[in-house]
Formats: sequence, C-alpha cells, structure tokens
Amino acid sequence: MDLANLRKLRLLFEDFPKNHNLVLIGRPNLLAALDLGVNQDIKSRVTYSVITKRLGPDAMRDFLLRQLDRVGLGHNTFTQAALELIVRSADGVLRKARNLCVGCLIEAVRSANKTIDIDNVNRVLMQPHWQKESDLTDF
Repeated sequence: MDLANLRKLRLLFEDFPKNHNLVLIGRPNLLAALDLGVNQDIKSRVTYSVITKRLGPDAMRDFLLRQLDRVGLGHNTFTQAALELIVRSADGVLRKARNLCVGCLIEAVRSANKTIDIDNVNRVLMQPHWQKESDLTDF
C-alpha cells in the first residue's frame, strides 16, 4: 500500500469513533517505510504488527489440500505435478498460493478441463503480474 493512501486513511479515521479498528496486512517494506522519521505519526498509531513466516513445502501442500477439502473438491482436482509447481511458485506465501490456485481454476474453466494440470499452472504463471523483476531483465 502506498504511504499516501495510509495518510489518507489516517485523516479519515481522525473523525471516526475511537472504538473502531483498522487492520492492515502489509509487507516488510511497508513496515520499513513506516520506520522512517517522516512517517512516525502513522507508526505511532500502529498498535500491533507481526511478520508472518513463510510456510515450508510440506505445510503449504497440506494447507492447499485442506482448503480443497473445505470447499468440497477432491484432492485429484490438481495433478501432483501441478500441485508441486504451485507450491514451488508460491514460495511459502499463502496469498501467492491462493491467487495462483484461483487463477488455475479459472484457466481450467476456460480450457474446459476438470483436472488442473501443469499446463494450466504454466499458463497462469506466464501472465505478466506473476513475473518477477529478475525474470524481466534483459541480459
């Protein structure tokens, strides 16, 4: 989130009742930006912050399978190779895994597949917002 947006939120909540809370889930770079002296007015309003650790591959795989159980889909919705690629590509971040799985489900609907295979995952990973800055560098 851009710090200008945080400043707008701060102004908005000055007139807001004191018994309301705002939960911001940010990245470490947001916390680092809040540590700068110019942003101390915003940092002083943060009552709790935590950095969540990345999940290991086994924990990520178990999480994805539990989520499939939760929504009533079989474990065979994703092939083993597709699941492994999702786990590797998510790099332990739950949000990346969730977004990648949703993208794969949409891609499977588009291609009229009942099972998500490695081709579906690769099509999603080829989309520009999944590419990292290091992948886009010309050598």
